[in-house]
Amino acid sequence: MKKFNIRKVLDGLKEVSSSTPSVQVGPQENHLFHETLQSDHFQLCKTVRHGFPYQPSSMAFDPVQKILAIGTQSGALRLFGRPGVECYCQHESGSAVIQLQFLINEGALVSALADDSVHLWNLRQKRPAILHSLKFNRERITFCHLPFQSKWLYIGTERGNVHIVNVESFMLSGYVIMWNKAIELSSKAHPGPVVHISDNPMDEGKLIIGFESGIVVLWDLKSKKADYRYAHDEAIHSVAWHHEGKQFICSHSDGTLTTWNVRGQGRPIQTITPHGKQPKDGKKPEPCKPILKVEYKTTRNGEPFIIFSGGLSYDTVGRRPCLTVMHGKSTAVLEMDYPIVDFLTLCETPYPNDFQEPYAVVVLLEKDLVVIDLAQNGYPIFENPYPLTIHESPVTCCEYFADCPVDLIPALYSVGSRQKRQGYSKKEWPVSGGNWGQGTLSYPEIIITGHADGTVKFWDASAIMLQVLYKLKTAKVFDRNRSKEDKGSTEVSDEDPFAIQIMAWCPESRMLCVAGVSANVIVYRFSKLEVTTEVVQLLEVRMQSELNETDSPDGGGEPTSAHHTPGASPHTSGPPSQPSTSSNNSDGGNMPCLKVRSTPLKQSAGYQVDLVVQLVWVSGEPPQQISSLALNSTYGLVVFGNSNGVAVVDYIQKTVVLNLGTVELYGSNDPYQRQPRSPRKSRQPSGGLCDINEGSATSEDRCKSPTSDHRDNSFSRSRSSSVTSIDKESREAISLFYFCETFARKGDSTLTPCLYVGTSLGTVLVLVLTLPPAGEQRQLQPVIIAPVGMLVRLKGSVLRMALLDSSGSLLPPSFDPWFEPNVTTDGEEKVPKRRPVSVSPSTSQDLSESQYAVVCSEKQAKVVSLPSQTCIYKHNITETSFILRADVVQMTQGVCLACFCANGHIKTLSLPGLRPLLDVNYLPLTDMRIARTFCFTNLGQAMYLCSPTEIQRITYSQETCENLQEMLGELFTPVETPEAPNRGFFKGLFGGGAQSLDREELFGEIAAGKASRSLAQHIPGTGGIEGMKGAASGVVGDLARARIALDERGQKLGELDERTAAMMTSADSFSKHAHEMMLKCKDKKWYQF
Repeated sequence: MKKFNIRKVLDGLKEVSSSTPSVQVGPQENHLFHETLQSDHFQLCKTVRHGFPYQPSSMAFDPVQKILAIGTQSGALRLFGRPGVECYCQHESGSAVIQLQFLINEGALVSALADDSVHLWNLRQKRPAILHSLKFNRERITFCHLPFQSKWLYIGTERGNVHIVNVESFMLSGYVIMWNKAIELSSKAHPGPVVHISDNPMDEGKLIIGFESGIVVLWDLKSKKADYRYAHDEAIHSVAWHHEGKQFICSHSDGTLTTWNVRGQGRPIQTITPHGKQPKDGKKPEPCKPILKVEYKTTRNGEPFIIFSGGLSYDTVGRRPCLTVMHGKSTAVLEMDYPIVDFLTLCETPYPNDFQEPYAVVVLLEKDLVVIDLAQNGYPIFENPYPLTIHESPVTCCEYFADCPVDLIPALYSVGSRQKRQGYSKKEWPVSGGNWGQGTLSYPEIIITGHADGTVKFWDASAIMLQVLYKLKTAKVFDRNRSKEDKGSTEVSDEDPFAIQIMAWCPESRMLCVAGVSANVIVYRFSKLEVTTEVVQLLEVRMQSELNETDSPDGGGEPTSAHHTPGASPHTSGPPSQPSTSSNNSDGGNMPCLKVRSTPLKQSAGYQVDLVVQLVWVSGEPPQQISSLALNSTYGLVVFGNSNGVAVVDYIQKTVVLNLGTVELYGSNDPYQRQPRSPRKSRQPSGGLCDINEGSATSEDRCKSPTSDHRDNSFSRSRSSSVTSIDKESREAISLFYFCETFARKGDSTLTPCLYVGTSLGTVLVLVLTLPPAGEQRQLQPVIIAPVGMLVRLKGSVLRMALLDSSGSLLPPSFDPWFEPNVTTDGEEKVPKRRPVSVSPSTSQDLSESQYAVVCSEKQAKVVSLPSQTCIYKHNITETSFILRADVVQMTQGVCLACFCANGHIKTLSLPGLRPLLDVNYLPLTDMRIARTFCFTNLGQAMYLCSPTEIQRITYSQETCENLQEMLGELFTPVETPEAPNRGFFKGLFGGGAQSLDREELFGEIAAGKASRSLAQHIPGTGGIEGMKGAASGVVGDLARARIALDERGQKLGELDERTAAMMTSADSFSKHAHEMMLKCKDKKWYQF
């Protein structure tokens, strides 16, 4: 904590030495700022997680509530209702979820984990919580089954035993089905783990137990013995009943399906190998791959459906995973893009003893969720309304914009809706449960993701939802078939030459600029009209860092006009006028990494290419990757930099305005003693995208920084506090650009357009822009840029800059409003009128101190008063770590600086005073993906990729945290359970309908006794009545609290009643025993005892 107030007091007493400008406080600032932001305006919490559940492992569906649950290998639980209603929970242990079972229409869910624990989740609250847990100590859980409308959960284990758990109390029953009792003498060996349990749809008292070895047992719960045993010589993977309970079907490891009559002993009535080749000589068909799961669903007016996964023949090498649907005589094989994890058939009825009437199949794949319509011919899939395609190609960078212009989302949606695929099912999406939240906090929010294949996706992120708006494919600009003699095509960026590295977007003018991994920059304009571009405009730029090169501008930093800029060769991309592709250059120079297409490019409505800028090979060296990028629509300029220097491009005139090495930006005031660099090996650092392939982040990758030498990947590098000399190999990369209208030089009295340049060594340099007047002259006269020296130096690489006016309010960079670039009413090309930039309100007063520049580096933040260029506030944000991302953000109450450190801390500082307002240790471990994708935005929102497939959104605003409960959707909605199927008069008379069973009588403590205490341990959860208390508020809350109190009292009275009854029973049995003893002993003499 810095001595903030003492500094102000001391300021009037003594002059601060000019040798320490970094902590100088100007005399005028003592009373200037009344900072409105306080620490109680900040609170950190997770809001919502979007995207496909990473590494899914299990799935369940509630057919009445219409809610889908997916469990993952890391113990996460994702619940989906109607589009926009989704929820994320996490098991503390982080073990894989092996099975999920809904308590249908009860608002509860049972999860079984790989660590042999079972949990009961309460879904009746907006943030589901665990009510009870049960941890097995001596046996491993392999299968669970919870019959519809039953409170007794069957749990099968690896040892072959079946235990029974009361779902209400989460206590084990004393009733156990032991494996040796189940199989008796039918097998000499152990039958293997339990792979299936289910009750007969027509008789709840009969339980079928499938063992892995191939034995199936029909167990009579009442008589506690096996009625029938069915043995097969192939291992069993799953079992499914016919709804009438007279037949069942098994799937086996050799790709066969066997159908059995319940009363038929010995042999199956039918054995088929659906994908096996049938030999002509009547022998058994060739074995196939295992059928991992089968479902048997009946229809009232037609043939039953048999649906299964796996079972393909072994000779189908390279064939994609398949789901097979057998319906009558037709067999449909549906190919999937990824391996199948699980599938479920959705049926009209929740009752297992009625005609099932299947209407859809939900297929959970390793990286996708597919729902197939069974009612339409050809089995089309439903269009998935959830944002599950974030990972379609790996995400390489993100940007997040809150409080965008209101017309932006409709504009993007209208061009994006034309990109929709055809051929989907016409029906409504079948997962339709839950209700949307009622939050009032809503403002337009957009997330942009850049991907490894060169796509850029725009997402509507308003009101804690996520929906894809528009998808841009940047790779269309380039020729895909790069010839083998193209030098560097392999070493520049082997896997993904089109990967997006940085994005710069101006929401108001809708200008977009992207930098790719192959050292290319593409400028896009937004248009609502389709257009065909005959020739893609191309600029080629040579950037190199050696001081003695002929290409460096003469005159040491004098502005160079666009028409004769050394190091740039503007031309179109037609083959004749493209000297860069000729391969007879002795130095291999003038070679771009990708070839821009020479054929006409049809561009549909949306983002259309305006200009492509490519860095070319120089002296046999590949170009360095672009480390920073910015654009300004008012000035018509795009600027980019790398470890060699800076290039400014005028995208209106399609020329290079400036191309300077980093050293030349300093002019004569270079503070570093630089040693001449030895010629570099043609080596390309592509570390920024090092963990594109999921799961490849090794322990080394986890501690890497994406900022030094543009992503030179070492989170743990040390930096000395005063860097005075640069070693031979390190370079001063450009890390940040910031366009603004400000006081360029010390003591200026007028505002001029400027470009601030931040470097990886902590320097901020100023370039002055001289722009021609708007209109026709802007098209013809050159833009002139001159370096004017250094503004400030900090420790560590510069990450973020912003300007504040004299009152401490944020001064956003200027912009032009959007206009349609392709057509005007009179057919002429439209020239935008330049909007005057609003000058800060203090200009009418004394202009001496009217702006404040905020600069944040990896280590510290400084606030510099302009035009005097004195540092008035300084704060060392972190000593031991360094900052990965910093943003100056607008909160409801004022402006602050938000920082995310490599050690997982999230901090906010007031502006301009740099008072610490929030410091939370949010993430214990930061990996490369989080470092690359973390971003803050206005109104207290932030996001990052928490896995290769999921976006985690968080808020650091107290206001949003308070309103979050309202904004979240509700999963559980009161719905009446459908009526049970009618048994019919004759079935009721002669017995033939479903047989019910009083399970309480069998499994309760009185009949079955208590289970062994060492078998499993009960752990009470946190989400019981506490969760309900949290949800209750206001008048309704008072009523709810009263009801809860009554419930608690009733519960206690009930328990007391039970205890009294138990005491009476035990007293009764004691008196009986005493009476028996008395009768026994009545006639005995003392010596007979």
